[in-house]
Amino acid sequence: MKTERKASWRRVDWWRLLAGALSGALAGFAALAAAELISSAVRPESGPVVAVGGAAIDRTPAAVKDWAIQRFGTDDKLVLQLGILAVLALLALVLGLLALRRRRTGSAGVLLFGVVGALAAVTRPDSTSPLDAMPSLVGAAVGAVLLYVLMGRLIPHPVPAAAGLDPAPRGEWDRRGFLLAASAAAAASTGAGVLGKSLNAASGKDAVASRAGVVLPAPASAAAAVPRGVRPKVPGLSSFVTSNKDFYRVDTALVVPKVNADTWRLRIHGKGVARERTISYADLLRRDLNERDITLTCVSNEVGGPYAGNARWLGVPLAELLEECGVRPPSRGGPADQLVSRSVDGMTIGTPVDDVLDGRDAMLAVGMNGEPLPFTHGFPVRMLVPGLYGYVSACKWIKDIELTTFDSYDSYWVKRDWARKAPIKTQSRIDTPRPFARPRAGTVMVAGVAWAQHRGVDKVEVRVDDGPWRPADLAAENTRDTWRLWSFPWQAASGGHTLSVRATDRTGTVQTDERTRTIPDGASGWHSVVVTVD
Repeated sequence: MKTERKASWRRVDWWRLLAGALSGALAGFAALAAAELISSAVRPESGPVVAVGGAAIDRTPAAVKDWAIQRFGTDDKLVLQLGILAVLALLALVLGLLALRRRRTGSAGVLLFGVVGALAAVTRPDSTSPLDAMPSLVGAAVGAVLLYVLMGRLIPHPVPAAAGLDPAPRGEWDRRGFLLAASAAAAASTGAGVLGKSLNAASGKDAVASRAGVVLPAPASAAAAVPRGVRPKVPGLSSFVTSNKDFYRVDTALVVPKVNADTWRLRIHGKGVARERTISYADLLRRDLNERDITLTCVSNEVGGPYAGNARWLGVPLAELLEECGVRPPSRGGPADQLVSRSVDGMTIGTPVDDVLDGRDAMLAVGMNGEPLPFTHGFPVRMLVPGLYGYVSACKWIKDIELTTFDSYDSYWVKRDWARKAPIKTQSRIDTPRPFARPRAGTVMVAGVAWAQHRGVDKVEVRVDDGPWRPADLAAENTRDTWRLWSFPWQAASGGHTLSVRATDRTGTVQTDERTRTIPDGASGWHSVVVTVD
């Protein structure tokens, strides 16, 4: 009889332990749900997961950040947020178990995490109000109270000692009360979370409506007609124009900013700006717009990587706008050699003034492939400078342009060990055959893309194994600011083979075989694929 009763006590303790862990999880869930609801009244970016995630991105070493982009691609932000939620869930379980013995300490732990979230929110570069702390603080308070209440249901109530047992007090915790409280908390938290998500999703409806109402004017300077033959008819080869939905996205925004074009303003100021200006979206659309085909490349693009795309952009010539403000390049006595563009999400990008004013088609873009910019690509306005990697030229959701010097200011990525100046390197990529493909013996079409923006691609060569470099057939060139597609008919023999490609730009520079990482100014090396011919 004694043995059975002792086993029963062990079972009770075990279930109580599980109930404690569940209490912690419910408290964490309630905290996040309440924070989500409160953030809908403040702004979506003030939520604790977004705020902490943004702080984590800002403090992550460049090498780790670059690895995440390579490993997870455009899902890197989702992976980060899931990782934050997993860590919070684990910590919530631990706090629940701790609260079984130290009720107040467990609740205080929940409050502490709220303070961390609040600090992360108000110290983000895009934070403009102390109210950004409210979602984390309110959510933590809700979670702490809930944990304290649930722990009250797990406190054993003393009962008289039974005959034959140790006379020390024993007790039963309130199972029914706990289940009712836990169920009610779960239901209320779910409702609050769903409502908060819904309200946050609707918070950008004015911005969505403003984009839907945009009618892009015809360009004053239209892009040249794309020549026939820009894309060889080879299956598996990239399209010459990358669609908006397929265009790569690399940025640090966990929540895509939705900016109302009707209220958007751009300020131009700083060293050498004789006439400061504040410009509206309508002001930009009233100006003469240029339409240009431009290939963009991300500095995080590994050799052979996917972070390059070509689109037709519509925008205001940036040089004209700056010259109207009295800006001169350093070569003509201007005091500023760096143009710092700032985004609504706090991103800062530094661009050499000389590159903006040297005659290339630098622009404030408002259109992409015939439609207003998608929100993911910077609506209402983004900056583009052909020939430079995006991290030193392509500010999305731009709101401010300041003229300054490289000596006096380091932009976001420069502070994280990337180079101040980063012209795009001459690169090429094999699109087909894919790595480890098994083509049949005979004629196999090898094809891909090459780019050297603002210099142009003059030649592409292919090598099989350690054989000689042979010229590939170059497709027609659109402009020197766009990539160039190429193809090569290979007489493939059975066995394993390594295919390599290199490009030569119009200055005579041959793509180097020296393999480097993306940090600090872009990857280099030849792209190679290994195939087995059947």
